[in-house]
Amino acid sequence: MTKSFLTLNFALWLLSSPAVATVFNSKAELPEDVGDKYDFIVVGGGTAGLVIANRLTENTNTTVLVIEAGGSNVNPQNLNITAPFLTTHASPGGPFDWNYTTTPQLGVSNQSIAYPRGFVLGGTSSINSFAYTRGTSEDYDRLANVTGEPGWSWDALQPYIFKHEILTPPADGHNTTGQLDPSVHGHHGLLGTSAPGFSQTNFDFRVIGTTQADGFSEEFPFRLDMNSGENLGIGWQVSSISNGSRSSSATSYFEPFMNRTNLDVLLNTRVIRIVSDDTDDEVDSGCDSLSIHTVEIASSADDTPTTLTASNELILSSGAIGTPQILMLSGIGDPSSLSSPSLNISTILANPSVGQNLSDHPAASQIWLVNSTETWEAFASTRNFTGFDSALEEWENERKGPFSDALFNQLGWLRLNESDPDVTDALTEFGDPAAGPNTAHFELLFSNGFLGDTPATGNYMTILTILSTPFSRGTVTLTSPSAFQPPLIDPSFLSHPFDLIAMRAGMLSARRFVTSPLWSDYVISRTDDADSIDDLDVFIRNTTRSAYHVVGTASMSARNESWGVVDPDLKVKGVEGVRVVDASVLPFTPSGHTEAIVYILAEKAADLIKEDWGL
Repeated sequence: MTKSFLTLNFALWLLSSPAVATVFNSKAELPEDVGDKYDFIVVGGGTAGLVIANRLTENTNTTVLVIEAGGSNVNPQNLNITAPFLTTHASPGGPFDWNYTTTPQLGVSNQSIAYPRGFVLGGTSSINSFAYTRGTSEDYDRLANVTGEPGWSWDALQPYIFKHEILTPPADGHNTTGQLDPSVHGHHGLLGTSAPGFSQTNFDFRVIGTTQADGFSEEFPFRLDMNSGENLGIGWQVSSISNGSRSSSATSYFEPFMNRTNLDVLLNTRVIRIVSDDTDDEVDSGCDSLSIHTVEIASSADDTPTTLTASNELILSSGAIGTPQILMLSGIGDPSSLSSPSLNISTILANPSVGQNLSDHPAASQIWLVNSTETWEAFASTRNFTGFDSALEEWENERKGPFSDALFNQLGWLRLNESDPDVTDALTEFGDPAAGPNTAHFELLFSNGFLGDTPATGNYMTILTILSTPFSRGTVTLTSPSAFQPPLIDPSFLSHPFDLIAMRAGMLSARRFVTSPLWSDYVISRTDDADSIDDLDVFIRNTTRSAYHVVGTASMSARNESWGVVDPDLKVKGVEGVRVVDASVLPFTPSGHTEAIVYILAEKAADLIKEDWGL
């Protein structure tokens, strides 16, 4: 049975199968006796949550309920979260997105910025842009050093790196020799990955050719594979795409395992708080450690809450926005903030680190008008209906063609050039925020078209610059004691002076890249007029957005450390019965996209939980 068959026929299969996982579409469908049925309750059916649910239910005696605020990822009409190229139609905005926005960002011309997170089974893995990158070995070794737990080092995590991935052929079946290194990938895991499946354009060859051109190969060296633990250089992107379709935690860790009767999923339901097992008197007396095993759930703001209790543990996997929100709504956070008149939430555990240390990758695009007709504009839905319909038909019938690809076929990571006096001064004054000398400061991603709303005329190319190592830190705070009101999200983009200097250096690096002779007959002109450094700084502040790699809001730290939200075993400090497994526990942004890292984190976490419970 293929994944595409499962995706398009999920509902019929579910109804016709006599013994499968139960999917409840709302709280109202829950049986009356469900309150204490489960050993584990996973709050959030996203990237990490479905990994945890899958691995725990490998033991047939273990029962797990996943509670997902969004709906199912499976619907024949949901092409936007299935056909890779259409992912820009899935977010920002729409039914699969939480539709968050940030507070006005002082460093980004006081703009409020869209902040997409997946509101659907599979979470953000169901709406992201597919880049499968693990970061560097130094990223993981720094985590191990900061937490005092060697099990989080690159070498210690190797089993989980290979366990979760299955490298698959690209959609067009071409030979990938020279595009990736199969030896650094998993071949027996669950998450399907592949090289680009529609990569036969002049644009692709010019990008790769520049890495080997005289005068450019030193600054922009070719990197065969970004997933070896080292990623400095530019090369082909590996994506969470298999058989020309999206691979998400829902398609990889849930759908193929629907025959498990010990795994249930509750959709369209929010956890409004977690509830202490202790009496009010015990909580008020400031007991040494809270015991928490119960969640309150509701379908709407005016719905009467229902309680569910896990015999063993609650696992919070609601992401770097949802997890701190739930903790604070439950009374775990900064007492002065929780007790404010607008919230009036009783503190059950004081921890000022909850919701702090938000870190994310700021990103800004530069776009060039090009002399080509082989760009995305050839099948843009707003300009070429025939081209769009033809590409869609090819994908629907064969899972091939341009819609089988991600937005970026090439990407790369680079360090700041210390011959730039501004860079040298910044590194001297503030220090190096990278995890080590072989970890990049910024990333370049290359798109064969206009990244954004397609203009009425012209053909384009885009280079997106992402700052991998920001110093800026933000917050998630509550606006209301209701789980149905979004929190305040403040990533504080470009609030630290280093970040603007580094972003500028990355943008200038992208401009140097297209001065290679390979682009001389291709590039016509840049679409912006930010020629001076001052104008470029204004351009950056006007156009910077999020790369959607938010981490840190429930940070992992060493045991007995005065800061942090979870210990190295991911248990909430001062609480028995609650673990956090999602990107919120990462105290630093990695030099890589967060999807692969969260899969690795979740696989490791599943084994930690199994070990604790003898599973």
